[in-house]
Amino acid sequence: MTMGDRGIALVTGGTSGIGLAVACGLAQDGWEVVICGRRRDLVDQIGREHGIAGQVCDVSDPESVARLFEGIRASHGRLDLVFNNAGRFAPARIFGDLDVATWREMIDTNLNGAFYVAREAFRLMREQAPQGGRIINNGSISAHVPRPQAASYTTSKHAITGLTKAISLDGRQFNIACGQIDIGNAATDMTSQMNAGSLQANGSTVPEPTFDVGHVVDAVRYMAGLPLSANVQFMTVMATAMPYIGRG
Repeated sequence: MTMGDRGIALVTGGTSGIGLAVACGLAQDGWEVVICGRRRDLVDQIGREHGIAGQVCDVSDPESVARLFEGIRASHGRLDLVFNNAGRFAPARIFGDLDVATWREMIDTNLNGAFYVAREAFRLMREQAPQGGRIINNGSISAHVPRPQAASYTTSKHAITGLTKAISLDGRQFNIACGQIDIGNAATDMTSQMNAGSLQANGSTVPEPTFDVGHVVDAVRYMAGLPLSANVQFMTVMATAMPYIGRG
């Protein structure tokens, strides 16, 4: 078994955006990083360009997640850190017009996927020696307040907060720490449309500020670098002037 100075880390949704940036940051800190993504070409590309190992995995499929962890067990024998990051946005829809297929897709990816990954990680961290590890769930500022016409996304992220608290409580006896980072408007491909304008609660469309994704990386690196006797339970990292605190 080979292991980085810090241990073995898994980053889901690690082929782009926040996931890729965090994977690279953790690797720089001495973690041996494994990423997963749905597309083989992107997983292979990250391996060539960044030297980070990866597996293809659809987190919304529990059997695919089980295979991911079978691979981690076979290759590394343990897991010390998970950045439970994989997720997606949904098209804006007034609540009464939200179709069931979109609702199920969002819950399957953002909530069920996070559960499947965290459950497998919990099992491995519980059985390994030395016992324990850390799970960091990627929430959202939508875990606190909704955007208009985003019921499925908002619900999935509110549920992540409950998942984080439950894992934290059940993990205590096994030296498993669990925290959550809630991110607002980090500059990635997924948020690029915010520069053109985002729908506001009053019905207007207004450009919103973003911030460099490197600050998210630094935040996750800090959370990941703590001893298991300490935990950042919840952290919010956001663009200072985005319409979130108060009334905008």
